[in-house]
Amino acid sequence: MQQTDSHSVASSSPREPLLRVRGAQKAFGATTVLRGIDLDVFKGEVVCLLGASGSGKSTLLRGINHLVRLDAGQVLLDGELIGYRKRNNKLYEVREEAICRRRSEIAMVFQNFNLFPHLTVLDNITIGPRRVLKISTDQARAHARELLTAVGLGGKADSYPGQLSGGQQQRVAIARGLAMKPKLMLFDEPTSALDPQLVGEVLTVIAKLAADGMTMVIVTHEMRFARQAADRIVFMADGEVLHDSPPEGFFDNQANPRIRSFLGQLE
Repeated sequence: MQQTDSHSVASSSPREPLLRVRGAQKAFGATTVLRGIDLDVFKGEVVCLLGASGSGKSTLLRGINHLVRLDAGQVLLDGELIGYRKRNNKLYEVREEAICRRRSEIAMVFQNFNLFPHLTVLDNITIGPRRVLKISTDQARAHARELLTAVGLGGKADSYPGQLSGGQQQRVAIARGLAMKPKLMLFDEPTSALDPQLVGEVLTVIAKLAADGMTMVIVTHEMRFARQAADRIVFMADGEVLHDSPPEGFFDNQANPRIRSFLGQLE
């Protein structure tokens, strides 16, 4: 990974972003996906990433928690590098164990749930806290049951993922992320794999998290949800950020013809 001329690594303060991305670049072969992305997300903010397929949104999300290794740039959470340490002004990738520890502070909810089919709902939620956070089984299960109640699935603890609807599975995935007590939650099109009638139940849970002050970065095509829930809209195209503003600055009287075209296609 190349060294970038980035802000120094320092503890966050009320004036510092919880998440700071600087100069994020990524290419897959001859295809450049991210072209020097800068992004700040402050504690308690909800940022929705919008843009057409192939604009780099999901790659950026995966770069934030080091599931994708950036070619250049830095990602800092609460002032600390994700995936790297700095020595003599150079970046060195840390061991996988250290990456996992830092990654545990960032919960990610995927399109396709990624639940373990052979484990019950309760075990899917408790496996991370028990193995990574070293929380006792009794404590992990008690917290998991509280989270299941919070997402409207209090009676599904002993069910298996295959016995649940897609919307229920995604709510379990959200509870699993919350069980790690993360500083930041990432959502990669969390409703795209759901039947239309199930979308609302998942968005309702995410909206409640927003109201409760959870810091979130959400890739979504649900424009009404983005307008209502986001503090900021970040629009990406061709691996670059074309627009970053509160929702009203994005949706109302949009001057950029490319964004107007994007919004028109969704109407």
